[in-house]
Amino acid sequence: MRTIDTNDAWEAAWEAFDRRDRSWDGRVIGAVKTTGIYCKPSCPARRPKRENVEFFLDAEAARAAGYRPCLRCKPDEVGRDREAVAKAIQLIERAEEPPRLGELASAVGYAEHHFQRIFTRDAGVSPAAYARAVRARRAEAHLQEDKSVTEAMYDAGYAAPSRFYADAKERLGMTPSAWRDGGRGETIRYVVTDSPLGPLLVAATAKGICRLTFDEDERALRSRFPNAEILPDDGTIAPWVAGALKAINTPQSAPELPIDVHGTAFQEAVWRELRKIPLGETRSYADIAKAVGDPNATRAVGTANGSNPVAVLVPCHRVIRSDGTLGGYAGGLDRKKKLLAAEGASLPQPDLL
Repeated sequence: MRTIDTNDAWEAAWEAFDRRDRSWDGRVIGAVKTTGIYCKPSCPARRPKRENVEFFLDAEAARAAGYRPCLRCKPDEVGRDREAVAKAIQLIERAEEPPRLGELASAVGYAEHHFQRIFTRDAGVSPAAYARAVRARRAEAHLQEDKSVTEAMYDAGYAAPSRFYADAKERLGMTPSAWRDGGRGETIRYVVTDSPLGPLLVAATAKGICRLTFDEDERALRSRFPNAEILPDDGTIAPWVAGALKAINTPQSAPELPIDVHGTAFQEAVWRELRKIPLGETRSYADIAKAVGDPNATRAVGTANGSNPVAVLVPCHRVIRSDGTLGGYAGGLDRKKKLLAAEGASLPQPDLL
């Protein structure tokens, strides 16, 4: 049964439940032993005593334990909301021109104002901002094809340079020219620290973590970003480093961390799907290929997994083979097993590894 029972994870869930934190809706379910009812964290109902609450990772687990859904907060609708947001994201990704809010809301069967709210809650940005990011990402892909900035701009669907550069500043972290030129003009701070899984490199721009790997050092970082200013951290990224370590040690209570990563259009599509895999669950390479719209691309998905620049935060360790065996992992299978075990995922039997 997928309960939350470690002290740190339970405390984090209780704090979110106690403050009615909407950002935790869909991440955890609170169940009240005295009433037999389960709620999402943002439920407006009066809070029970701490000792009467237990937490589950999802509504299905709460129902399996004998609880019934709250009629006030309707926790099961979180799943319906997530499906609507996922469908809208697919529509945005496939559209040549950014669709209007009304078009998206109508396509998924929601009122505009309500859909704006749930999309922003689940995706972290508004539909319009997400559409701008898609267009900017297309520009990145064209830049990687060695096109000029002007060619990339128009091929991505921009009508004017002003909008392209405004989007680039918001989306890329690095400017288009810096991205093409090994980080030229950028400052990247880094730390190599001990972790339960061995030496951990954490490197970040001002936008977010751009490299998180095991067994790498400053030399490897300079090889990836040869024209950036690479500096040992002076404390600037210390909170992000602490958060990354927490994602390894106690993933159930790890904070959301900003990332600043770039790849081909296909790689980024794969990495987005990886971030959707719930904690404690796994997906097959075939599952991810279907999710990105190319069921025959299982081998390419494996390659994109191996190219993931931020281990753990983009959880490529949650992807396994269709037969249930672990498959590969850039950091080594022992680390993959330990990461999955820390998250509560079911591991293949030893004779299958």
